[in-house]
Amino acid sequence: MFLVAAYFFAFTSNAYDIIEVSSLWVRKYFGTFYLYLGLGCVLFLLVIAISPWGKIKLGRPKEKPAYSRLAWISMLYSAGMGAGILLRAVQEPVFMYNNPPLNTGSAPATIALEFTFYQWGFTAWAFYGLFALLIGHAIFKNKLPVSISSIFKHKKSKKSKPYHKAIDVLTLLTTVFGLVSAVGLGAAQINGGLNHLMGTTLDYGTIIWLVIGIGILALVSALSGVDKGIKRISTLNIYLTVALLVFVFAQSEIIPVLQSFFNSIYRYIIDFIPMSLAMGKYDPGVDFLTEWTYYYWAFWLAWAPFTGIFIARISQGRTFREIIIGTLLIPSLGTFFWFSVFGQSAFNMIEGWGEYNGEFSDVFSSIFVFLSHYPLNALINIVVIVLLVSFLVTSVDSAIYVMGMLSDKGHKHPSRKMRLLWGVLLTLCCVGIVLLGHARPESDVLTAVQKLLIVTSLPFALLMVVMVIAWIRNLIKD
Repeated sequence: MFLVAAYFFAFTSNAYDIIEVSSLWVRKYFGTFYLYLGLGCVLFLLVIAISPWGKIKLGRPKEKPAYSRLAWISMLYSAGMGAGILLRAVQEPVFMYNNPPLNTGSAPATIALEFTFYQWGFTAWAFYGLFALLIGHAIFKNKLPVSISSIFKHKKSKKSKPYHKAIDVLTLLTTVFGLVSAVGLGAAQINGGLNHLMGTTLDYGTIIWLVIGIGILALVSALSGVDKGIKRISTLNIYLTVALLVFVFAQSEIIPVLQSFFNSIYRYIIDFIPMSLAMGKYDPGVDFLTEWTYYYWAFWLAWAPFTGIFIARISQGRTFREIIIGTLLIPSLGTFFWFSVFGQSAFNMIEGWGEYNGEFSDVFSSIFVFLSHYPLNALINIVVIVLLVSFLVTSVDSAIYVMGMLSDKGHKHPSRKMRLLWGVLLTLCCVGIVLLGHARPESDVLTAVQKLLIVTSLPFALLMVVMVIAWIRNLIKD
């Protein structure tokens, strides 16, 4: 990882060229595969949930859950989504509203929210939930070390094979690229918020210092452990997020928001399969899929290893069925309501203006522009910045903890030295992705992240299919 970070620092422009060419190749030949994989994961988890396998518990049969349901949901949501819902809260629904990806006959607001739900809903959490079951079954049921290669082993045959090490290394690389991409985007949004609040333009140096600060805070949290650091910050995130949501909802046109919420959920469920396969009128076109869906699927896949391992780590004592329901439904519904409140309120705002001049088009500052039309906007914008920082900290500290487990012979409580090492390496790689986004005048952090993730998540996407087959084989043996 040090070599990767060093290459980004030393040959930034050349690295961007390689990533751009590679991403075009991946999207051309494997874009459809991403769609089929996403749908397959959702359907597969539903089958597991209703089957007798759904009763299998991570741990001993009578073992109680390690954490309360509120703490569990708080930690998995903070690790799995976090800052992304702030980044896209207004910009994405408004973009879909002004550039409808589909023509299904529904109202523009319904189509906009439906497609936003699609990109943030069941498929994303299916990647996370499935990986949590795969690794959780291996480490809690078969008593194997915390490593991805453990999925390919069985409690009766724990011997490592030559390709197991390659699998673990691939997962580490995928995890690092997914995590540093999220931190790069989050830091850029904090920078955008500061620019908006201060009425100035801060340079890329500010983003780099933000990344370093987030890395230090995350390292302190990871060194404190799950119970003292990660759990407390995650719970704080949920309280602040709910408070922000209630604040906006209470001042919105409540009936239109609720109508959009329920109408869009209904259409999303009805249209889920044809949307997932991009069939007929549900095909938004290859250009749209390339810029949005393929990127999102790659992002969720890149986050699946560390998020899945972390979910497994905090889900000891829960059944497969409970984990599937908890990861697929609860966070998805919360996310859907979030986008309905912010999206519909933004639609109403635009209608009241009579015209739209791209006020919400900047992904990094859109939520701050939106909140400037509400009372106490100075205080609320500070809350948003605090939330951005804390969400990023919980994502990074979770990743540090998980990477430590993967690198420290699969120990469930990695050494402080290993956590320190990964804290430094991840921070360096995050700085590298910011520099990568600054490599070209026409580039930015978001563009660099999109191209990088589509390339780096492909090997892991292919590996996911093999892992599921190996897991089914072990379940049958059990």
